[in-house]
Amino acid sequence: MDVREHQIVANDLSHHVVEWQPAGAPRGTVMLAHGFLDLAWSWRWFAEQLAAAGWRCLAWDWRGHGETEHVGKGGYYHFADYVLDLSELFASELFEASSPPHLVGHSMGGTISTMFAGLRADRLASLSLIEGIGPPTWPFERTPEKYEAWLRGMGKLKVRREREMPDLDAVLTRMRLQNPHLGDEKGRFLAEKSTRATPSGGRAWRFDRRHRTTSPMPFRVEVFGPFLERLTLPVLYVAGEKGFRVPDEGERLARLPTPPTVHELAGAGHMLHWEQPEALTRLWLDFVRGAEEA
Repeated sequence: MDVREHQIVANDLSHHVVEWQPAGAPRGTVMLAHGFLDLAWSWRWFAEQLAAAGWRCLAWDWRGHGETEHVGKGGYYHFADYVLDLSELFASELFEASSPPHLVGHSMGGTISTMFAGLRADRLASLSLIEGIGPPTWPFERTPEKYEAWLRGMGKLKVRREREMPDLDAVLTRMRLQNPHLGDEKGRFLAEKSTRATPSGGRAWRFDRRHRTTSPMPFRVEVFGPFLERLTLPVLYVAGEKGFRVPDEGERLARLPTPPTVHELAGAGHMLHWEQPEALTRLWLDFVRGAEEA
């Protein structure tokens, strides 16, 4: 396969895109949307297997993640911004495809993909959500608490120095706090891609530090639900047995016009696209095969 990197301007920001091309003519295009504080390269092992099966894959770093630009001074990050980014990426020449592409979103990327697919379902072949059906809902009456936390967080950024780690080993140790089963080979690859070298010779995270603050906007199912109800395309939902599951997962899935294909991967945590890429690939290929035959 052939792996290439691109910079594509969407919504006035330069987005880093990784492309996996199969050896022969592609069967179709798969768009891969990563989650919060993740990056496009996290899809590597899943995308390599799809490319080996004949699929062209495109993964991008969301704004403020990886090698995509951060928002400017005074800016912040909201779901609507990501949806517009994806809309303009989708319309770019690189993302053009001879047939409607398949969209796969993990975690935050799944939430954004759901919103986008709810607006452009007729332009997509399918939607796959990898633990990406939205975060837990936030009580409306507690919205001021979100604003207070946001103000505190933004204030701390102005007085705290950027977090720097001495080397890639330290980065991997930090990553294992959230993902204790992250192996050395994958771990060092992700640690290198997730950070940049500092002038002092250390490593610093590539993502915008503003992502470490609490968003002021509460997530509400009343807003998200209508997007689910507009998903008039085949939908696959995959969760990890040990992943991050919302209490009303079943109720949200029940809002889809057509019952989705649902799977749980035994033993998998939240990052199942690189924890169990082989199993996820099999599920996705079976799902697409079934959708094409239906």
